[in-house]
Amino acid sequence: MPVKLFGFWRSLAAYRVRIALNLKGVEREDIYINLLKGEQFSDAYKKVNPQMVVPALVDGDLVLTQSMAILEYLEEKYPEPALLPKDPEGRARVRSIALISAADTHPLVVPRIRRYIMQDMGQSEDVLNDWLKHWQVVGLTSLEAAVANNPATGKFAHGDTISFADLCIVPQFGAAAMFGVDTTPFPTLKRIYDACVAIDEIAREHPSKQPDFPPN
Repeated sequence: MPVKLFGFWRSLAAYRVRIALNLKGVEREDIYINLLKGEQFSDAYKKVNPQMVVPALVDGDLVLTQSMAILEYLEEKYPEPALLPKDPEGRARVRSIALISAADTHPLVVPRIRRYIMQDMGQSEDVLNDWLKHWQVVGLTSLEAAVANNPATGKFAHGDTISFADLCIVPQFGAAAMFGVDTTPFPTLKRIYDACVAIDEIAREHPSKQPDFPPN
């Protein structure tokens, strides 16, 4: 029986989970929640996730929210291929890199923050865009420092195997282009991103390839 994944094409957090499910070969049923139309506030979705954000993963009677918790669950239930190193030092490094994106950067650019800045604070779109670019650059600068010139960095963020760190870097780096961020100061991230999206299981989870991606 496939798991159910509630997501949205533009959600970086849902993107991380889609990649993990794909890499691990877990069959899923996608349920699309249009965050721009406010579908996350519906009574039906509140019953799934009272926080009213995506993603949410339903596996039988289990309902999980928060992308990093979902990744940890998938890693334990479907251990192959492993998305965490075997050694404690490597696992800690991978989680640290992942959380720079998932915990410190991404939460500052999500729809509810954008909505609050424009609707509640009455700020202009130019102010919003400055905010988004600023925090994207801060996050990417931290990520670049974490992986550049580090002997633990290989083809990917940690060694030559895909890990949670890459699952967070790929959406974050891709989103930077959407926000018009100059990514040339982040060559290591660009190299890692390119190596990741060359993998079919990752490439086909790009936001533009999702069924709910809006037509031109």
